[in-house]
Amino acid sequence: MAGVIVLLAGAALTGQGQTPAAPQGPEAPNFKLQVDYVEVDAYVTDQQGQFVRDLKKEDFQVFEDRQPQTITAFTLVDIPIDRATRPLFAAQPIEPDVKTNAQAFDGRIYILVLDDAHVQFQHTPAVKAAARRFIEQDLGANDLMAVVHVQGKAENSQEFTSSKRLLLAAVDRFFGKAERPAALERSQFGGGGGRRQGQALGDPTEQKRAFDARATIEELQAVADWFGGVRGRKKTVLLVSEGIDYDVDDVFNRNQASMLLDETRDLIRSATRAGVTIYAIDPRGLTDQGDQSIELSGSRGLRSLQNDLRVQQDSLRTFAEETGGFAVLNTNSFADAFDRIVRENSSYYVLAYYPPNPQRDGKFHNIQVRVNRPGVTVRARRGYANASGKAVAAAPNPASKITTEARDALQSPLPVSGLTMSVFAAPFKGTAPNASVLLGVEMRGQDLRLDGGDKIQITYFALDAKGKYRGSNSDTVTLNLRPETKAAIQRSGMRTLSRLQIPPGRYQLRVAVNDLATSAVGSVLYDLDVPDFTKTPLVMSGLVLASGAASKLPTVRPDEELRPVLPAPPMGSRIFPVGDQLALFVEIYDNAGGSSHKIDIAATVTSDEGNVMFKTEDVRDSSELQGKSGGYGYSSRVPLDGLTPGLYVLKVEARSRLGQGPTASREVQFRIVEPASPELK
Repeated sequence: MAGVIVLLAGAALTGQGQTPAAPQGPEAPNFKLQVDYVEVDAYVTDQQGQFVRDLKKEDFQVFEDRQPQTITAFTLVDIPIDRATRPLFAAQPIEPDVKTNAQAFDGRIYILVLDDAHVQFQHTPAVKAAARRFIEQDLGANDLMAVVHVQGKAENSQEFTSSKRLLLAAVDRFFGKAERPAALERSQFGGGGGRRQGQALGDPTEQKRAFDARATIEELQAVADWFGGVRGRKKTVLLVSEGIDYDVDDVFNRNQASMLLDETRDLIRSATRAGVTIYAIDPRGLTDQGDQSIELSGSRGLRSLQNDLRVQQDSLRTFAEETGGFAVLNTNSFADAFDRIVRENSSYYVLAYYPPNPQRDGKFHNIQVRVNRPGVTVRARRGYANASGKAVAAAPNPASKITTEARDALQSPLPVSGLTMSVFAAPFKGTAPNASVLLGVEMRGQDLRLDGGDKIQITYFALDAKGKYRGSNSDTVTLNLRPETKAAIQRSGMRTLSRLQIPPGRYQLRVAVNDLATSAVGSVLYDLDVPDFTKTPLVMSGLVLASGAASKLPTVRPDEELRPVLPAPPMGSRIFPVGDQLALFVEIYDNAGGSSHKIDIAATVTSDEGNVMFKTEDVRDSSELQGKSGGYGYSSRVPLDGLTPGLYVLKVEARSRLGQGPTASREVQFRIVEPASPELK
């Protein structure tokens, strides 16, 4: 469906300056999906263990199967560890309600694999403590992480996000489900760990152990295969596990050892082919297995238990060392290991070369990296495997009108820079069972060609917690512009507004914009929680803002539902010039309408130091609902006159006078700058 540009002056609001435009970020890494060259991440340290940063391409030699290779691409990756900006008065950063790709992704990228199939239930707290420690203390604001539960429900996992709140929630959904140690089963049912007829004597759970081993190996292989689509960046898997509880090397005494050994090799081949590094973390720490050895009697039983521990930890070493990582074993302090993981993922060299034997024959090729400098140590992956079989061609979809550029951007686990855009979303109560989510996309005019008839394709979908697609749409906007509108877009950018009808739940919105004239494309990943507006006593919609400065932004199809309650279209800018004026709107849903009561509503602006700089209050009465559950629309004006440049927090809070006084609130962090500030350019 074609859109029409509507230029709204926003005369009801006063303000100065232009709509803030995001600054240009550094050049984005090249994340190609085609595997047409070999990438090697090289971590080089001196004799003190410090990373060596001054090496050149000429200092490196790469050998494949002992033959020297020509390094065709070389770069030093040196990633800073960013910390989220938080108001001084707040204990934790306030999650941004607007996401942008203005700055190219420059962080680390991790997948945290929680191996519930190989963690004893009683060790669940240790897993959560280790994972939470890494997320809370070692994950930078510029990093992305996904969480995968090996055998948990799909909704227990978490797509790539920078939100520590969502990552910690995914960790908290973990619990271990491993079988008891095999030595205990053998002791109870077989008496001593002997063998018979191809299986461990007396272990009735051996088939289940083989099933669990296969589940973990296959999940890791699937992660490695999928992760291989990211190029130009180190790809890291953090595997939290007690190790495979099945001796894959004991092919004579265990029925499925040979098959599992082959699958382990396939995993290593997939990981090395994709350039994925696995760091294996045993959450048990330093243990003498005393809580389990008390169930055994005699030295033979204890040796059997120790052998099981060796088998488990050997599997973790294999996963890690064969992919260029390391295993964290026998330690009660993960701080040093986690610091080392972050260092190795923050500073390294990326070397690329075209393989001399690119056939799809499945063969493994050894890699060796050398540095022409004495006294240094190089860590890199040991090799890679060629793909095997015929390449799978993507099936054409003639019914789809989505461009290849947009499709690739939407499939990428990382936001794509190129066409700068910002995305905001606000859920409101809709027609049951769905909510109505306002989606706003703002684009920078400098990135658009804006010639007569230029077309822009805007594509989005919501991915729910189970990985299902919801509320997808692709819209083409034709820019037949009057000269004054074209000038306004070039100066300030443009905005589109639309609505998604999706049920309550946790989503990741994926939004891509493609200028069809230039093929420029950008994408943003947006984490969205849609509340059930009917279940809790008091719940608030999303908070939308308008301002005098942002009202100058041309808007495609203004939202008709918000037009009566806002003097200008809602906007995504969170940087305002001194003297601007904000307008806000929320809906408050009161599900206790049958009882007479009042709702107190307050909107405040708090400075970075915690001083309340502005406050307005209102009272609503349940009689407005006529005995039914429903919503109160609340709007207010927030003048920024007299506020000096700096960081502020706008908060809207509603409190019921009924019962225990349930509350609902929304917070938005914003910044005030001088009208001539580069942040407004």
